[in-house]
Amino acid sequence: MSQHVVVIGAVALGPKAACRFKRLEPGSRVTMLDMSDVISYGGCGIPYYVSGEVSDETQLMTTSFHMVRDVPFFKDVKGVDVMTRTKAVKIDRDAKKVYWENLDTGETGELDYDQLVVATGATPRSLNLPGEDLEGVHYVSNPHDATDIKDAIAKGKVGSAVVIGAGFIGLEMAEAFTDMWGVDTTVVEIFDQIMPRLVSPDLARMAQNHMEEQGVVFHLGETVKAIEGEGRVQRVITDKRTIEAECVIVSVGVIPNDQLARESGLECHERGGIMVDETMRTNDPAIFSGGDCVVVRNLLTNQPMFLPLGSMANRQGRIIGDNLAGGSSKFDGVLGSFVVKTFETSLAGTGMSLDTAKASGFDAASVLLVQLDRAHFYPTKDLMTLELVYERGTRKVLGIQGFGSSGDAMVGRVNAVAAAMKYGLTIDELSTMELAYSPPFSAAMDVLNSVANMADNDERGINRGVGPQGFVELWDERETGDYCFLDCRETPDAKPFMEKFPDHWCNIPQGEIYKRFEEVPEDKAIVLVCNTGARAYEAQIMLEHKGVKDVQVIRGGMAALKKWGADL
Repeated sequence: MSQHVVVIGAVALGPKAACRFKRLEPGSRVTMLDMSDVISYGGCGIPYYVSGEVSDETQLMTTSFHMVRDVPFFKDVKGVDVMTRTKAVKIDRDAKKVYWENLDTGETGELDYDQLVVATGATPRSLNLPGEDLEGVHYVSNPHDATDIKDAIAKGKVGSAVVIGAGFIGLEMAEAFTDMWGVDTTVVEIFDQIMPRLVSPDLARMAQNHMEEQGVVFHLGETVKAIEGEGRVQRVITDKRTIEAECVIVSVGVIPNDQLARESGLECHERGGIMVDETMRTNDPAIFSGGDCVVVRNLLTNQPMFLPLGSMANRQGRIIGDNLAGGSSKFDGVLGSFVVKTFETSLAGTGMSLDTAKASGFDAASVLLVQLDRAHFYPTKDLMTLELVYERGTRKVLGIQGFGSSGDAMVGRVNAVAAAMKYGLTIDELSTMELAYSPPFSAAMDVLNSVANMADNDERGINRGVGPQGFVELWDERETGDYCFLDCRETPDAKPFMEKFPDHWCNIPQGEIYKRFEEVPEDKAIVLVCNTGARAYEAQIMLEHKGVKDVQVIRGGMAALKKWGADL
């Protein structure tokens, strides 16, 4: 029997659900409503349109075969009716009606539905500060925002910019301003690191250091107090300084648009977001919801999680389309996988960072590994940094995050772990995970296998050490602490540091530890350093075999310290 499905929202999830349903039930009717005049666009591509990497705004709204996804496209190609600039003002669940209002004409009406999809998305979070309404202050949420920003830059109105928030959009916009347009760009973040809660302080510092090398200025641990200007923005006031700015991007997260759902009696989370089950149904069996307006299950904690990502919305949309047509497809939960490009590098991850895992009640630990992403003899090799988070005792993998080149190598590794974590991946299973091998693409012992082996050694207590931040803390104590920084590289590599720090830096190549053991100080803690941490680990085993107990390895070695920006 044919039915009428109404979809409220036409950006990501709404169109995917509508089109999937129409393929399964071409004889049924679908009507989509959206408050905007632009629909079905790739919002995550907005920073790349601003940067110029995407040359035309309409590319964000086209199919892979270059058709613009506008109202006629949905009508003629997909068989879906679309009402733009139309707001759903009320849902009458008993009568199965949606009441609407046209935002341009004021016209009102109603739509009967057999089944309903609520895809109302999310709204950028406001700072609620003086000056947020000034010209030149933007929230990057739709193609109109992108066009306004790009037009202002092209007309020479923007020589300096402040980005408030160092999450995905904030970092991408900072890169867009700096790389393409040469705009003096400052990022202000209330937390003391970029990408807070998503990556460790060490990985965050590595990405920040790289962006600073490209000209981006960061002020972390600062709170914005006001935005000032006369008609147009001129400056941003924080609790520590005044920053000149001719453009401001506010990127401090989003809030799920659940008001319509709440008013109609649909169950919502106390912190915001519509509650759905595995089939993406609400507490009303005739109403589905998904995308940026819902909360879903975290596969690690089994708790509700708000994860506003376009990729998530598209996958959920297909499931809703199936189930509208009588299917039983399920969306069982999320891990929180991500990747963000930072000039020639990227940060990626899935699952929990160490701090997030501990805050969630896990007895968690992490290891940091720096290793080549392909065979050491292959000319285009590059160093990749991975941090693996696992649960002590159970050895269950809780997350992996990485910093490396902006190619596919690192995100491919993260995706492999994400796929396996859903099924309870352990470090033992990751250690032996089968991965495609060829020297141009990977090493015979892949970096994923190696980081799992390192976690195994950590769990066994035979690889004890700290990352770059831990090294800096030890180094800062060198005048008062009883430390010997033992460089176990070959002498030519260590010599510059021995000459610069003769009282603190010494050298015994790892292969000479046993022969020169008498040179190892007996009254000092030994801090082992090499290029990546591999030889330092071997040296640790040798020293402990000789009875030295107070030994630490600098995980990631000099490579990690360089990426981190340690001043030696």
